Amino acid sequence: MLMGQYNHTLDTKGRVNFPVKLRESLGDRFVITKGLDNCLFVYDMEEWATLSRRTAELPLSRSRNLQRFFFAGAAEVEVDKQGRINIPQHLRDYAGLVKDITIIGASTRAEIWSAERWAESLDSLTPEIIADAMEELGF
Repeated sequence: MLMGQYNHTLDTKGRVNFPVKLRESLGDRFVITKGLDNCLFVYDMEEWATLSRRTAELPLSRSRNLQRFFFAGAAEVEVDKQGRINIPQHLRDYAGLVKDITIIGASTRAEIWSAERWAESLDSLTPEIIADAMEELGF
């Protein structure tokens, strides 16, 4: 399970030290793609294969936009000897990643956010929204 919040800084080449705790679950090779809310989703290779299989099982009329969104811009990245990954420019542009970023664990995936957007996202989570989601899940 991926969890935790980590604040990091992108260097001028688009590299970031990826949190050790998350690398322990994701491995040294994983996939980064566009996520919801203008963040990036990070999947280990097994979870990526599951996502791929599940979208392929849907009728094309229902899955084509989802497939385009997740797969067209996806990039397989590898952790270097210093524990860094290079986030491709097109994904940095999509997520508005310039310097300060926040990387979070979100159960079966990690997410990469611009620090500013992450703070805005947290501010928008009201107790009512959380309570409704918990009720829907039966908590």
